[in-house]
Amino acid sequence: MRVKMNRNAAKELKKILGSEEAEGKMIRVYITENHGNHAHFGISLDTPTEHDEVVETDKGVDILLDKREEFLDNLWIKYFHVDDRGFEITNLTTGAHHH
Repeated sequence: MRVKMNRNAAKELKKILGSEEAEGKMIRVYITENHGNHAHFGISLDTPTEHDEVVETDKGVDILLDKREEFLDNLWIKYFHVDDRGFEITNLTTGAHHH
């Protein structure tokens, strides 16, 4: 499984991981809705389970993904500071994305 992210996303995720709430946890990207041909995504703090793969990104942030979910492979996580501030996650294979 592959995940890449922009510098802004890495910076924001590292802030989250540095919080007291994140102690002993990792960033998880998960599917909030599966529409068959595309999915919507969310981000949370979690601990690994037997179904997870820990994916190391080029920005030094490890991401938990459920390896049973094909829509979680080949993700691009971006964070924007303007307009609709927040994360955008795109599946580069299907083009599906979620803000």
